[in-house]
Amino acid sequence: MNADALSPEFSQWLVIQAQAGARPEQLIAPLLQAGWDEDAASTAVDAVLRRFVAEQGQRQGLPPAVPVPTPFQLNGPSQIHIDGQAIHVLGSSLHPRVVLLGNVLSADECTQLIATARGRLQRSATFNAVTGANEAHQSRTSDGTYLPTACTPLVARIEQRIADLVGWPLEQAEPLQVLHYGPGAEYQPHYDYFDPDGPGAEAALRHGGQRVATLVTYLNTPLSGGATTFPDAGLEFAAVQGNAVFFSYDRAHPSSRTLHAGAPVIAGEKWVLTRWFRERRFG
Repeated sequence: MNADALSPEFSQWLVIQAQAGARPEQLIAPLLQAGWDEDAASTAVDAVLRRFVAEQGQRQGLPPAVPVPTPFQLNGPSQIHIDGQAIHVLGSSLHPRVVLLGNVLSADECTQLIATARGRLQRSATFNAVTGANEAHQSRTSDGTYLPTACTPLVARIEQRIADLVGWPLEQAEPLQVLHYGPGAEYQPHYDYFDPDGPGAEAALRHGGQRVATLVTYLNTPLSGGATTFPDAGLEFAAVQGNAVFFSYDRAHPSSRTLHAGAPVIAGEKWVLTRWFRERRFG
């Protein structure tokens, strides 16, 4: 059975419930009660919601959707074993598509990554959509550095682990970036995709096309503050060492609801590892 087997009335109910914030297990529960296989139910619900988003986009004249990583099915496994690491699926949201993961990195791996990056930090930059240049901006007050691809055996191993976790080709990702936030540092609400209509868009898009997904992994646990927030969706995730937040955006448009921010660090410091995924080969 698939999405075409669902009645228009039930499909509409799914959309309404998803917009109201229903959890994946709540959406598939009626299908399970009707005798559906769990995988088939999850696939059908996901198809209905994706079709709704696509139709809404067409009606609103939005840019066409592009393929994005879809690694975590609705009501799927609670654990994923990759590279000897038991990664936990702790929670998810459908729209925006956001997944909270646990134990993506071990404490020792986090410590090693911080040590690798510490002496290379510079003031973080943001992409200027007008000029096409990366520049320091008051909205982003962290320090950071990119880790060259496979610059250490650990970096190479983590790059492959993330590619396997997300199910996106290794070469279709930007280099890992380590960011450091001291007390009061933050990254105000922003989108990770590039504005395709901005004068400087060509400078960003020629290196692999549009960004389509993000993975933010926390390398330490701040004493207070530093959460990742999604203002349009009312979501907030605490920065906990080893945990990660994955989110995808199939359109470079606010309808993706992926506006997000790094809330100010109140006490202590925050270290994160960020990976951005592109449409095509990066570079």
